[in-house]
Amino acid sequence: MLPGRYNGTMKSLLEPALLRALLPLLLAAIVPLPALHAETILVLPFFNNTDDDNLDWIGESIAENIRDALAGEGSITVDREDRHEAYHRLSIRPYARMTKASVIKMAEVLDSSQVIYGAFALEPSTRPDSRGTLRITAQILDLAKIRGGPEFLAVGALEDLAALQTHLAWQSLQFLLPDTSPGEDEFRRRRPPVRVDAMEYYIRGLLAPADEQRLHFLAQAARLDSSFSAPAFELGRFYWARKNYKSAAQWLEKVSVNDSHHRHAVFLGGASQFYLGDNASAERSFALVASEVPLNEVQNNLGAAQSRRDNTAALESFAKAHEGDPNDPVYLFNLGYMNWKLGRFDVATKWFRELLQRVPEDQVATELLGRSLQRSGPKTGEVKLQHLERLKHQFEESAYLQLRSILQRGKKK
Repeated sequence: MLPGRYNGTMKSLLEPALLRALLPLLLAAIVPLPALHAETILVLPFFNNTDDDNLDWIGESIAENIRDALAGEGSITVDREDRHEAYHRLSIRPYARMTKASVIKMAEVLDSSQVIYGAFALEPSTRPDSRGTLRITAQILDLAKIRGGPEFLAVGALEDLAALQTHLAWQSLQFLLPDTSPGEDEFRRRRPPVRVDAMEYYIRGLLAPADEQRLHFLAQAARLDSSFSAPAFELGRFYWARKNYKSAAQWLEKVSVNDSHHRHAVFLGGASQFYLGDNASAERSFALVASEVPLNEVQNNLGAAQSRRDNTAALESFAKAHEGDPNDPVYLFNLGYMNWKLGRFDVATKWFRELLQRVPEDQVATELLGRSLQRSGPKTGEVKLQHLERLKHQFEESAYLQLRSILQRGKKK
């Protein structure tokens, strides 16, 4: 496990807060905890067999496309940030050819049971309008069963990179999840082809070290192919991190429902709408995500949007978040604040006291505790005590989806 980062490992799956949130699934599946096993797929950047380092983006693109396609079909994959952190930790250059021993070591560091890796070469093309013929080989290594899978081959013009990547992703999915993977026609329908220049700009944007360069490349990718939602998600995250909520919301709403980041985009979009004061839209966004992945942070944010609209349903949403993690100060504050707004001073006192036992320096909670003890509720024109609901910004759906997948497999056995 990489230090300081969540990476969907077994340890994360067994954390008490997550297990409480998923208790109904556990009881329904009746799978003993020792039997739980998470199958995580690592997709490595494909090795660059050319002499041109400027083509490294192709290897990254192949890996990112396959990873995203597998994630979109419900597979649990290692994200790019964790993968690159592992490269740094092991002192391995991402696009250089690796030995099988190095591939296995990467998988072990990232706690992955299956690895997809390969290489590409670019050869001269007989087509006058083509930048070359791309030859991609891919291989799957199953560490759980200690065996190598089949080798896949895709050959075509560089301009057809999107179609080649999608075909490799579908072949990988057929091998890894033969019982649930869709037919190739349906798989392709969900992943329409992307212009190769848009793809190149997108990958160069992901790899850019400077913000200005990153923003330029991602914006170019989005401009060149408006149906390509991956750069829209990254642009949304870029602006979200800089608290430019208007731009963030505009980009995040462009993320396709077939994109593996769609729920994350809706979650961040809801938070952006919340900070922009569009509480009705924020409530709809969080409710949509909660209906699919009822994580604590989603229930909390749904409650915050409901509270801003004086909707008493916020109490139930905050209670669900708190039930999943009773020690979280955000959930304790929001329960106290909503009860205080409703004039339920004894209940509010209880929650604020619990919070201050954990975070005694919370001055706002201290003031609201005093007001609760005085049985003094909100006053007209008292701006400083309005709109104090607290949001969660981290969205950790991977663990939920991973455990749900495990339990669903357990029910079938």
